[in-house]
This record gives sequence, C-alpha cells and structure tokens, in this order.
Amino acid sequence: MTPKHRQSDTKVTRLGISKQGSRHVRWAAIEAVSRHHGGGKIKADYRRIAERRGRNVARVAAARKVLTLVYYGLRDGEIRCLAESREG
Repeated sequence: MTPKHRQSDTKVTRLGISKQGSRHVRWAAIEAVSRHHGGGKIKADYRRIAERRGRNVARVAAARKVLTLVYYGLRDGEIRCLAESREG
C-alpha cells in the first residue's frame, strides 16, 4: 500500500496507492479500518486526515499503519507501541 510517486526534473506527481502486492490483503486492511478506524493513535490519525483530505484517503492511510504494525508484530513477536509499559 505504497503511494505512487512520479518525478521528472522539478515536476513531481503524487498519485494514489500502487497496485503492487496482494489485492486481497489491501482489501482486508481497508475493510478492517472502515468500520472502527482502528484504536488510539490510528483512530486519531484517521480523524485528522479525514478532516483534511477525505474519508477514503484516511482509510488507506490507517490501513497502511495497521499493516505496518502487523509486519513488526510478526517480525518481532510484539508490537512495541501497543506493549504494556514496564516501568515500575
């Protein structure tokens, strides 16, 4: 779910998300945030982006954040930003 970026000399064009990767994963990630918009920081980011850029752009941005958390969760075995604080 990476954004397209085309550049030639000083002209830059930013487009929608690229169609690389699994379309089923893209669909599932966007559906996951369409109803509840994630939780905590993801929900706050969704609302901030939705006010400025629209709901569809906010859904894709939130879905990308969720997929990033899933990746790091699978890689490291825990999601650090969601882990309990171990300070005592």
